[in-house]
Amino acid sequence: MRFHVKVFWLCLVVLLSISPLLAQSSPLAATPPMGWNSWNHFAGKVTDADVRAAADAIVASGMRDAGYIYVNIDDTWEGQRDAQGNIQSNSKFPDMKALADYVHSKGLKLGIYSSPGPKTCAGYEGSYGHEQQDANTYAKWDIDYLKYDLCSYTRIMKQESNGDHEKAWMMMQQVYEKMHQALLNTHRPIVFSLCQYGWDAVWSWGPKVGGNLWRTTGDISDNYRSMTMIGFSQAGLSKYAAPGHWNDPDMLEVGNGRMSPDEYRTHMSLWAMLAAPLLAGNDLSKMDDTTKSILMNKEVIAVDQDPRGVQGDRLHATGPFEVWMKPLSGGAKAVALFNRSGYAYPITVHFSDIDFRGSVHVHDLWAHKDLGTLQNSYTAVVPSHGVVMLRLSE
Repeated sequence: MRFHVKVFWLCLVVLLSISPLLAQSSPLAATPPMGWNSWNHFAGKVTDADVRAAADAIVASGMRDAGYIYVNIDDTWEGQRDAQGNIQSNSKFPDMKALADYVHSKGLKLGIYSSPGPKTCAGYEGSYGHEQQDANTYAKWDIDYLKYDLCSYTRIMKQESNGDHEKAWMMMQQVYEKMHQALLNTHRPIVFSLCQYGWDAVWSWGPKVGGNLWRTTGDISDNYRSMTMIGFSQAGLSKYAAPGHWNDPDMLEVGNGRMSPDEYRTHMSLWAMLAAPLLAGNDLSKMDDTTKSILMNKEVIAVDQDPRGVQGDRLHATGPFEVWMKPLSGGAKAVALFNRSGYAYPITVHFSDIDFRGSVHVHDLWAHKDLGTLQNSYTAVVPSHGVVMLRLSE
């Protein structure tokens, strides 16, 4: 009996000693990150109070329960460096550790922003020459997510490559790998978001430099043209996405006011089909019921967050009418019918196009309605700039 007790305690000690390592080895961003980012609404005016209010609103609105976890501060939080070169936050963010503690107390995670260049896009202090120092500071503050925006490093690339594009691209990869290693050295799990606008086909090398997600495009704007140019241009990139590593077509504009409800539903549906990060960019304290219904449609979110981790792709397009498909766990498939024209139009999905041969159960994810068990095909009249999103299963 005494022997068994000793074995029990020995096993317990070993388990406790390795549990931090096991937690560290679990994959970051196993599904596309969900949360909020300050830039689209607050831009350079964001403050500590705004971030706390966003955290409060995520909880109060039900967004946290729907999966929105990250509260991400974008550019303009940075102050000067102290005598030892440690980055300080500016007067808008008087105590970053206290802010992290507040966000964590809500069951959420805190994200931050920097650049591999000397300056950020807004001209604040970047991480150039201070990569490990900054990573250590982020870990000390208990930061959970880093968006790393190329910005002023492009000038260094230009100067040092002397017009050699291959050398410039290699420099870009190396500077992201440098921060990746710095983050690893902290032994704190920090999601690493590459922001370099899709240059040099980042999807082909993003995982090699530690990217959990990488921007595939330029910045999104709150209008239908920008959103669709970015979203539909993701066709063909599905093979580069997988659990822990995601194509990022930029943040959500839902609720910022310059698109119609149908256009915002298209936005949300397309990002979900793309297994894209879902980072809201609106003022969470002033959401109307329509905005809430779009951002917190749990059936659409489930498509984005499907644990199989397969990005959807375009099945076919006829003029402005497109059909996209995303494989889901358990053999089901999400299908989205997009109407990019200026008038309502019937769009059909043929079940044979998605390798379904028998009877197919059809569920409408925006109407939250079972449409029955159908044969051969399904046709829906899709509104202008709108979408019908379905879950199909045999």
